[in-house]
Amino acid sequence: MKILVSALCVLALSAPVCVSRAQTPAKGDGLEGLAALFEDHSPPETSGAALTLDEAERIALARNPEIEVAVRRVAVAEAHVAGAGALDDPSAMYRGWAVPLEQPWDYNQAQNMFSISQTLPGRGKLALRTSVAESDVDEAKAELDEARLEVRVRVHKAFDDLLRANDEMRIHDQHVEIARQAIEAARIQYAVGKVPQQDILKAKVALTALAEHMIRFDLDGDLARERLNTLLGRDPGTPLSATGEYAVLAALPAAQQLDAIALRARPDLTEAQEAADQSHKEQALAKKAYVPDFTVSAGYTLMPPGSYMRNNYMVEGSMNLPWLNRRKHDSEIAEATAHATEQDAALVALRNAAFGQIQEALVEAQSAQRLARMYHDELRPQAEATLQSSVIAYENEKTDFLDLLDSQMTVINIDLEWLQAVADFDARLADLELATGTPLGQSDTTAIEVKP
Repeated sequence: MKILVSALCVLALSAPVCVSRAQTPAKGDGLEGLAALFEDHSPPETSGAALTLDEAERIALARNPEIEVAVRRVAVAEAHVAGAGALDDPSAMYRGWAVPLEQPWDYNQAQNMFSISQTLPGRGKLALRTSVAESDVDEAKAELDEARLEVRVRVHKAFDDLLRANDEMRIHDQHVEIARQAIEAARIQYAVGKVPQQDILKAKVALTALAEHMIRFDLDGDLARERLNTLLGRDPGTPLSATGEYAVLAALPAAQQLDAIALRARPDLTEAQEAADQSHKEQALAKKAYVPDFTVSAGYTLMPPGSYMRNNYMVEGSMNLPWLNRRKHDSEIAEATAHATEQDAALVALRNAAFGQIQEALVEAQSAQRLARMYHDELRPQAEATLQSSVIAYENEKTDFLDLLDSQMTVINIDLEWLQAVADFDARLADLELATGTPLGQSDTTAIEVKP
């Protein structure tokens, strides 16, 4: 870029400054409007220090509303455990026997009985109910882990979009001065009759492309900023900027390794496993329907005055007879069994889908990795070599101004496409992390650092 700036400065300074009125380019050549586009541009407002990816993820995990909902669901499930294994409420009873019809208000002549009773579930039922409630807690925690993973990946992508938009604008701004030198050089060359008006029009097209880039970068940055603020639990319009660098991993894990990681780390697989385990516990609890429940009671009876042994107590025991209601209980057991087999099938299907997602994400990440390396190792060096060659040829009057301008635009486009390639790799890596359920690459020190 420095070579091109120097060449354009030499061009502008070496051309005659005094020209006749007839040689002055027309005001309608359009270059003034393009220069105004660059003058009017101002970067988006930011406040405070720029966030890094780690800081953004930390804020999102602490403040994201979706995560907060999942946290509350865990609290609800945990609060239910103690009640699930508790006994039913005891009951108290009063019974007045033999109240005389002639004096229905005279309870002194009645047999007054007071009792309290408690139902005791059949053996093993309370433990199974507690275990089912604990499975609900495990499922809720798995849902919380899944919400955190999804939010973290979405923050990663939104952060990458914002960072890429900032880097693209920075590359654009680096070429604004070159564009201004090109405008001035074109004016002077056209004024002295060294270039035709066609060159001016082509320069206008090239500079309009720069202005189009600027508008698109602003839009991309605004959208990414709004998405990231929303994920951070803040007002979407809050000023925000991102700082950091990309890195293209030199190697990605094998599919078999990623499958093994997903089986132990992916939250939705953990949730599905907990759901399958819970369904089997519910099946076992349904089979306990044929274990009878017992109710025990104890009471005190006050007989009428003058009765022999006026003060008495009573004990009572009862049990339900589930064998006489087989239609109901057999239906409950069949339903629980069908639900258990459904959850087992859902777990197998989810694992199969997870392995497919991993393979798809891995293929896309490998493709993005190859593309990023191609830009890094081949296209960028070739474009810069072509630009340098064009500068030398232009200085020796072996090529024209438009060839030089085309070379410059090629370098700009390659730089922008290079940023897009490394950002795509980072996004595909995030998809791969979502598919496996855990961050990848943090321990891999072998990477291509991206410094545009």
